[in-house]
Amino acid sequence: MEAARRELERARSSSAGWHELRYERGTDADGQACDENACRRASVLWALQYGRRAEDLPLVRWLARQEAQCRREAPSQGMTDETELAGYLLAEYRQVEDVWLHWELKRADFDTWCGYDGEHLFAAGVPVTVAFVRDSGHAERDDVLAYLLDEEGQPWVSEETLAEWWRGKRSFFPDDPTAEDPLTWIARAKLVGDRVLARELLDRWAVDRPRDESTLSHLRYELADLGAFAEAAAAQRESLVFTDTAWDAASAWQSLAELERQAGDHAGAWEALRECRRALHDVSGWTEVGLGRMYVGELFLLARCAGAELAAVVFAEADRQAHQVPRLPVVVLRVAAEAADRVGHQAAARLYRQLRDAEQRRVDGERG
Repeated sequence: MEAARRELERARSSSAGWHELRYERGTDADGQACDENACRRASVLWALQYGRRAEDLPLVRWLARQEAQCRREAPSQGMTDETELAGYLLAEYRQVEDVWLHWELKRADFDTWCGYDGEHLFAAGVPVTVAFVRDSGHAERDDVLAYLLDEEGQPWVSEETLAEWWRGKRSFFPDDPTAEDPLTWIARAKLVGDRVLARELLDRWAVDRPRDESTLSHLRYELADLGAFAEAAAAQRESLVFTDTAWDAASAWQSLAELERQAGDHAGAWEALRECRRALHDVSGWTEVGLGRMYVGELFLLARCAGAELAAVVFAEADRQAHQVPRLPVVVLRVAAEAADRVGHQAAARLYRQLRDAEQRRVDGERG
């Protein structure tokens, strides 16, 4: 946060340096598309959360526009905590003319459309916002007005529900850093690349918590994200006691198999996949759903990387199961062909490549 505060003071001192915080598409160390300035922009947003001023409004607006552009153009799309924070900070200024910028954030991509609270658009107040939009000549007037009003032409938010929303948002984004959710600091440490600190914070968070389903779920995700796959697998195995249905059990075993494979425990991954198949036996229509396709895909992934003897066994099972599961996606068929090459099944490799290419043509045709 000291570095974040310094970044904020630089931005406050002159708008000439704001370009260093803009959305700029680049490529990361893994060759994946990324936002070159995501971390610096995020740090300024964090500092603003805990110490914004009235005169920061132009900066907050500029940052919000960068977040909207990032969500609109980022290849993975999605909605980040920083996008949500930028919208919250903007809403706190209660300026009715910002309804258009909130709309830009709302419609940036599919995930923001679903996840960016529509209450942001009413931040200046319900009647004043509706009147402002209705009297506007803005190009987005009709679309925004249609969103603000229900089928009877009334705002779908009341002043009472808006006040309740404000209470929830202020609890989620406290203005005191010591009141912040510890998981937030873990996520921020990862974003700035301090994985050592992230792991220290995670261990500190977990030490006194009950080993319940929520704790184990968070541990599994965070440990895997930090590359500690063996420990993530241990947390996932521990959480198996919380599965109540055959579907939950199959999903949990499939997730465990993935983590064991990533940890290099191929025998453990194979055993988890065998348990997954046993659970799937009690899932009606499992071959027609995504879970079934994920199971087959994990079999092929394991066959592609396991030792020769185990790879042959796993591939045989993957090949057998694949014939029962229709509409395997391109990514699974691609791995299937690679796994077939790995174990020396050339005929199967040719077949899976043909199926892969046919599925790719079908997908391309649907996309036009």
